[in-house]
Amino acid sequence: MKLRALIVDDEYPARQELRYLLSNFDNIEIVGEATNANEALELIKALEYHVLFLDISMPGMSGLELGAAIQELPHRPRVVFITAYDEHALQAFEVNAVDYILKPVEEQRLRKAVEKVVKSFQKTEGDKDNDQQKDNKNSTEKGKVSSGSELKIDRIPAEKQGKTVLVNMSDIYYAFTESDYVYLKTGRDKLLTRFTLKELEARLNPEMFFRAHRCYIVNLRKVKEIVPFFNGTYTLVLEDEEKSEVPVSRAQAKKLRKILGF
Repeated sequence: MKLRALIVDDEYPARQELRYLLSNFDNIEIVGEATNANEALELIKALEYHVLFLDISMPGMSGLELGAAIQELPHRPRVVFITAYDEHALQAFEVNAVDYILKPVEEQRLRKAVEKVVKSFQKTEGDKDNDQQKDNKNSTEKGKVSSGSELKIDRIPAEKQGKTVLVNMSDIYYAFTESDYVYLKTGRDKLLTRFTLKELEARLNPEMFFRAHRCYIVNLRKVKEIVPFFNGTYTLVLEDEEKSEVPVSRAQAKKLRKILGF
């Protein structure tokens, strides 16, 4: 597929260098440049871009703030951060960055980032197809009389050291997506599952678990603090040893306030 790209950087030489490197990619079409995040946000609202190549440190709104803001848009471009600073990597992935590249940019490193973006779109299309197939199957099976009751347990299968383990829901702090996989975070372990986040949400007890973000489901009984972030969002600090942080999107923040009554 041909990806429509927007380059966002306040430095002209940096934009020109990146444009030159991307001209070597047959699957990238550069259709815009912006010198700051506010300008970029207006362009994104006007045109459906596939990917942003985004600097972090810019006058006014930062690249991280822009990355968070676009999560609320109906059409969310993938984000590849390109920056001279390595200390923002964790925050970058909290706003669903596909990749994080340090300047000066090497073409081979850039190529890997573009490949990740392409795979991300391919997975999204695959998930849509799977969801449609499941919806069709459910529609077909409606009205059928079951000869027995469906067994439900409060454990989730996950993989640990090559074995399948059954994880108690009460032991799960949160579930999250990372590099196209879905993981469970317990007090000590990060365990791989074979579910999509949507499938996992359907299995988890809704009296305990809350879809805080499109990439996170959190056990509200494991939340220690609720910290206001910006633009109406929150960060949930959990009770585990690492004091893990889970973002809450602006749309889900309203539901969270209603659930918790604040």
